Parts: sequence; structure tokens; C-alpha cells
Amino acid sequence: MMPPMTIMNPEASYLRLIKRDPYLRPYEAVIKRRAKHFFLTEKRLTKGSKTLGQFSSGHEYFGLHFKDNMWVLREWAPNATAVYMVGDMTDWREKDEFKLLKNGNDGEWEIRLSSDKMAHGDFYRLRVHWHEGYGDRIPAWARYVVQDDDTLIFNARVWHPPDPYQWRNVDFKCKPDPPFIYEAHVGMAQDAETVGSWQEFTHNILPRIVKAGYNTLQLMAVPEHPYYGSFGYHVSSFFSASSRFGTPYDLKELIDTAHDCGLAVIMDLVHSHAVNNEVEGLSRFDGTLYQYFHDGSRGSHPAWDSRCFDFGKDQVLHFLLSNCRYWLDEYRFDGFRFDGITSMLYNHHGLGTAFTSYDPYFDESVDEDALVYLALANKVIHEVRPDAITIAEDISGMPGLAVPSEQGGIGFDFRLAMGVPDYWIKLTKDERDEDWHMSNLWYELVNRRGDEKTISYSESHDQALVGDQTLFFRLTGADIYDHMTISDENQVIDRAIALHKIIRLITLATAGYGYQNFMGNEFGHPEWIDFPREGNGWSYKYAKRQWHLVDDSNLKYGFLARFDKDMIALARRLDLLASSDVRLLFEHSFDKVIAFERSGLLFVFNFHPIISHVDYCFEVPHGRYKMIFDSDCAEYGGHARLTGDQLHTPVDAKNADGKTRYMISLYLPTRTAIILKKIL
Repeated sequence: MMPPMTIMNPEASYLRLIKRDPYLRPYEAVIKRRAKHFFLTEKRLTKGSKTLGQFSSGHEYFGLHFKDNMWVLREWAPNATAVYMVGDMTDWREKDEFKLLKNGNDGEWEIRLSSDKMAHGDFYRLRVHWHEGYGDRIPAWARYVVQDDDTLIFNARVWHPPDPYQWRNVDFKCKPDPPFIYEAHVGMAQDAETVGSWQEFTHNILPRIVKAGYNTLQLMAVPEHPYYGSFGYHVSSFFSASSRFGTPYDLKELIDTAHDCGLAVIMDLVHSHAVNNEVEGLSRFDGTLYQYFHDGSRGSHPAWDSRCFDFGKDQVLHFLLSNCRYWLDEYRFDGFRFDGITSMLYNHHGLGTAFTSYDPYFDESVDEDALVYLALANKVIHEVRPDAITIAEDISGMPGLAVPSEQGGIGFDFRLAMGVPDYWIKLTKDERDEDWHMSNLWYELVNRRGDEKTISYSESHDQALVGDQTLFFRLTGADIYDHMTISDENQVIDRAIALHKIIRLITLATAGYGYQNFMGNEFGHPEWIDFPREGNGWSYKYAKRQWHLVDDSNLKYGFLARFDKDMIALARRLDLLASSDVRLLFEHSFDKVIAFERSGLLFVFNFHPIISHVDYCFEVPHGRYKMIFDSDCAEYGGHARLTGDQLHTPVDAKNADGKTRYMISLYLPTRTAIILKKIL
């Protein structure tokens, strides 16, 4: 039962946003206009008679359904002059019996067939005619699309099994508070040179994620995409889970099993663009280039070779909002990471634009229809699943993205701190350790909007793709191939292990409200990700994860995995991210030391490559401190230069004005981080 329809008054909401951030005051007129645009769009879509969630139920109407012992297929194709269903049931020929009829004046087409005309497993397409020609099309609302292994041709397939999936966790609630996200790609999650499956991931990878301590699984490349190497970002069938990984039943079993383990499951949602393909995709579905997308040059993404949605069309909003709800309803996903937000928000897609002031957020380059769509999507998601989480991937820093809609924001729960991994790349790639500037590092780690929750990460899949490198691979170089056995002492590997640990710890410890890791990076996965393509001879050599490396007790990868596991466990046990208040106590660029306080814990980092500081003193809050975590432990591949559970009592000192200060004295080994807990 949907809650009563509520439409927020724009006058109330936009003023709250400005109150949260006074720097928005000069743009009040623009913010007010956008709030009104959202208000009027929602009112138009719902017609004042239903909720936005009810409006977003197109997947229950369009597409192929079996109801009352009859097959019903509906599609939207306003420019079509005739539409036929072709497939196994017609010998792939046009037959009058399988001709769709126009349903009203809105471009809807419909066919009703008796139950004996189609069966579970049948392949089918639509043959769409228009004034200038015709073409075969995969139905836009198809729920199961399969590629033939020999011909590589895609077709829709009837999915109506006699034994539909029976959910075990019907009342699962998403409670990753805060989220510790394990980002994964099912196809490359296996240790073999092939495409992994939903089933393999369920049996082999889920236990690893649970053991590592993460509470949220983020799945990439879920919707169908013709080109495997696109990483799932060139979507063709928005309502079909990729069949290259298995059946819809298998994906549901994966999600249900994750819920068994207490894991929330979110997916990458790609509404920022769509694949160019015309048979498999939405492009020129009814013979026009502008059915779902902008007409002319605005309908094509210059950098991604893809199509750009027209968010000003009600039918497009219906399609995409229903897509949000579909994945919640049908597969019981617990939320979404919206990909490519920057590209959606600006007509220039963020290309070649420096967001150095507030002006670019409010000028004419902003696609306000896209902004309204994102606000509508968040409202739909949270109406259907109040416990669901949404994450915005935006590099521009658009204010208000992760502000609740009732406060005048777009309604995302979180935004990614995308500048953090970029800065780690800059440091590890372009600067010597000796030149790392601690104040600059601190600024980048905590530079975020104080009124919005962020998720930090030191690296993601973006940093692991060919053309870039994972942090660990960048730190080790070729030494990773010959010097990772435990008995092998190597200075390059020693440095890489030490930095990899403290980079991840300081990123987590300064995170706004969540933390993310990409599959395998927790143990320093070697090399890069390269999907099969013409340039590599269609090889799967690098489209996999080498789990055997971390499983081998003779190799050093286990040190990093153990550190990551204990780091996550400590952060969750002590509720580290519950408060976003991170207070810098001390930083010294020459000594390469940073010390800060959070959630009653004292974090001290020594990034210096060669100097271990003895009796290093700085001011701390009054109290006694016990060391509870040490990155230099032997079990983490360190040199065991510190004694566990050490107690430290700060010494009183007087300022010139007579005020008492409390100075702690610590031994800080090179490239080491320690955590101390205040004990009264």
C-alpha cells in the first residue's frame, strides 16, 4: 500500500536549502525556479490522483506479461506505422496473427495472445515499420535478453518458468549504517579466464565479502549490454539482467543469499546515457532518433559514443522512473549508485570544465530537466523503499545532491568523494614520498560539503582499468612479479605494503559517512583490468581476479587482506563513521606527520620514508590513551617496531598565558599509522 500522495511546496523547500548553505543566496532565483520545475513536473506526472511511486509502475503495464491465462505485450513506438512480433512462434516471419494493434493515440501498441501461442524459453523480437522503412528491435521493456553464442545475435526470450523464484528474505531491511561498500563485477570475479556467473559469485565470492567485514555489496554491469568491455556502462536493455552471467533466477538467488548474510545489495544504475545500437538498444527504436533521446547533436555523447536521454519528455521519465522501481520490485535490490551524474547535469557533460566556483552550477549549461529527473528518481526510490540507499557519482560538486528533498535538495543519501582517489593517484604517480605535503593531503581528504554525507575511497574500478593502475601496482611496479613471497625481503615491496595500508586507513578514518573498496584491491591485486577486445586478441587474461594469490599463505597479499579486514572490523565495532566530526590536532609537512581525533579515537600517521620519530610530542585532549591498532604489526607485513596495548599519559604543560596543555609523546616508526583510544 502506497503512502498518501504528498507534493512538497517549492517555496518551503528551496529556502531550507539556502539556509543550509548561505553561499547559495546569490542564486536564489535559479534555485526557486528549479524547485518550481520539480513541483510542476511531479504534479503533471501524477495528475493529482496518485503517488509518484504509482506513476512509476510502467513495468507492470509495458513489456510481455502472462495474465488471466493470456499473453499481453505492449510497447511505446509513436512513429511506427506497424509492429509485428516475430520469433520462434512465427518462424521469424511477419504474420497477421502476431501483429500489434495501436492502443489509443499515445503511440502505444498492444497484442493479446492465447496461452498456447508462446511458451517459456521462446525467442522473439519486434519488427517495427515506419514511413521510411523498418527494422527488427528488441522490445524496450524486455525482461530477459539473450545473446546467441555462435551468431552473437541478441533476442528477447520469454521468461515464465513453471517454478518462479521463492524469496526467503521477504522482509529484509537495508541497514548499512554507515555503508562499507564492496564494489564487484560478477563477470570478472572468478579466477579463470572466462565470464563468471551469478551462481559462481554466490558460492565463491559472497563468502569472501562477508569474511572481509563489508556490509554492502555494489554490483556493476547488471543490466544487459552488448559489449562486455564497456564494463556495463553501455546499456541496451534497461529491464533485463545480463544473461551472460546467468538467468533471472540466478540473480535473485545471489541477492537473497546476500540478504541471508546481512549484506545490502545495490547496483550501478546507468541512466546517464544508452548504447548506440539500434537492434539491441533504444536508438531509433521507432525509426526516429528522438524517441527516447535528444534530437540532433545533443542526443549523442561526444566522449562516450552513446545516446543521451531527453529528460524533458514525460514518456522518458515514465520509462526511467519505472526502471528504478523495477529493480527494487523484481530483484529486491536495496538501492543504487547513479553513474555519470556529472554527464547528466550539464549540456557540456563536464568535459573541459573546471568547477572552481558556484557559478557553473547555476548557469545555462545545466540541464534542469535532468536535475528534476534525479530528484524524481530519489523520491520514487525512497517512497517504494524507505530504507533504500542512493549514491551520486558526481565530480562537479553540484550543491544539494545529497540533501533530502524536503530540505530543497535532490534527495541522494550519499555522494562519492571522487577527488580523494584522484589525489592519491597524483601523489603516488607524480610526487616523491619526500615531497608529499601533509596540509594539502589533509585538505583533499576532508574537502567536502559539510551538510551532505559522502563516501570515500582510495581507489575504485576506474583506477584499475587499462590506462591506469591500482595503487598497489603503481607502488610496486614490476617487483610485484618476483618479490611477493614472504621470505623475500625487498624495499620496493616493503614501501608498497606500508603505504597501501596507511593510505587506506587514513581514507577510511577521514571519510564523511561511508567507505568503498573495489573487488581485490583490499589485498593489493596486481595488474589492471582489461576486458576482451580486438586490441588484446579478445583475451580474458586480465578480466578476472586472482584469488589464489591471497589464499597462498606463502605470499604477502595475505598481509594486506588481513589488515583491511581488521581495519573494517575496528571501524564498525567502534562506530567510527557515526560522527562526521574529524578534528585535526597536528600536522607537520617536513616530519610527514598528521594527527587527528574522531569518535573518541586518536589517529597518528607518519608518512616519512626514512625517519622514525622518537618521543614525538604534540597536544591532545586530556585523558589517558591506549594503542589499539598498529599498521606496523608483523601480521600485517610490518616490522613490529611497536608494542601492542601501550598506555600513554599526556604530560601537563603551561602556555605563556598559563593555560594548561596536554602533550603526548609517541614513537612513530616510518610509514606507520597507529590508533589510540582514550580511556578515562
